[in-house]
Amino acid sequence: MRVRLKGINSRTKRLADGTSRTYWYAWKGGPRLPGKPGDPEFIGAYNEAVARKVEPKSGTLQTVLNGFQASSEWDDLAERTRRDYVRKIREIEAEFGDFPIAALADRRTRGVFLAWRDTLGKRSRRQADYTWQVLARVLSWANGRGLVAANPCEKGGRLYRGTRADKVWSVADEEAFLTVAPSHLHLPLIMALWTGQRQGDLLALVWQQYDGARIRLRQSKTGARVTIPVGGPLKSRLDMIRQREGRILLNSFGEEWSPDGFRASWRKACRAAGVLGLTFNDLRGTAVTRLALAQCTEAEIATITGHTLRDVRSILDAHYLHRDPALAESAIRKLETGTKIPDRAPDRPDMFHNEDGKKS
Repeated sequence: MRVRLKGINSRTKRLADGTSRTYWYAWKGGPRLPGKPGDPEFIGAYNEAVARKVEPKSGTLQTVLNGFQASSEWDDLAERTRRDYVRKIREIEAEFGDFPIAALADRRTRGVFLAWRDTLGKRSRRQADYTWQVLARVLSWANGRGLVAANPCEKGGRLYRGTRADKVWSVADEEAFLTVAPSHLHLPLIMALWTGQRQGDLLALVWQQYDGARIRLRQSKTGARVTIPVGGPLKSRLDMIRQREGRILLNSFGEEWSPDGFRASWRKACRAAGVLGLTFNDLRGTAVTRLALAQCTEAEIATITGHTLRDVRSILDAHYLHRDPALAESAIRKLETGTKIPDRAPDRPDMFHNEDGKKS
């Protein structure tokens, strides 16, 4: 007997290797279901999701949260971003699901939301900021469509003030990691340093995206398409691999990495190598820095990493380059070779002469 499940929603996504995969959800914006329709686990997960679903009370913030998750703006988010947003939306629902929409325009509401963020910040300031960001985005979406009269979370600032300004992999860090880490983690390091791409995009790379000279990919976070010429150190490692099917980066069992599995293995290898306080994501900024040290222009760097010119400039100006002593050394050497020292300095350093011989 065939059972018709009401409200089932599906999304078909084209993968990097050209194949398509269909994902199923209990309803639009609802939880993702395992397997496919007809599977026992699929039906069980659907029934569990429906049993936990509570129809929101009219005029409450819950209706706005549900509407956002059923919108095209939600559909445009990357899969990983949607998963992260779902966790934060559940926190918001638990605290403010029954909050009246009409009260959003009250000036006191902003204070209520800020006090809640302060409470979350006692556990983690970064996560509190992220939760606030999600709520602000939902309310901005609703405000733009006339669903709410105000967005009390607009321009709320941040609790977390830390930066990763000095979090750049040195050559010594790289060498220590390659000496101690297992061999299957060497290629991810080299690939990150020579492409400047994010972890998720590198783990998703398939051999069809490498033609022997270039790597072509579409970044999952921004949708930017980049074509990266493959440098010698990376090319030699790729060309040594004989298997040319499926994913390029594989775990010790020759299988595809899961994001959590990769992060756990990477952290363990970093600890063993004594590389502390640095993450895989810091390799992206390190790549930008090394390209700049090689005297690449901002446009050249952006073409490789997929950053916007503004983002490249921001990274170089505010986060990395002014912390790198090699740049200071390079600047002084250029000054030494490009500056002509006068034969005789002025008697007084504050006295100089104009063209007519008069002191100024």
